[in-house]
Amino acid sequence: MNNNMSSAMRFFVLVVGSVILLGIWLTGFDKVHWVLYLPVVFFYLAAITGICPGLAFSSMLFPSKSSAKAPAKARRKKR
Repeated sequence: MNNNMSSAMRFFVLVVGSVILLGIWLTGFDKVHWVLYLPVVFFYLAAITGICPGLAFSSMLFPSKSSAKAPAKARRKKR
């Protein structure tokens, strides 16, 4: 099992997926479009496995910038 997400983040995506599923249930399973089921599936997948497809996709689109560490003072060349 891959634990890329903290327990708090897993609980958050589980609650959000449950709220969306509750909204689908209150509207009626036969009345909502099938696209509304995709976030529920992705949120439950992220809560169970710890792998969030949305975070993985966004990190591929927008890679994190590495911090350029410049030396505070220029070093003198040794002669």
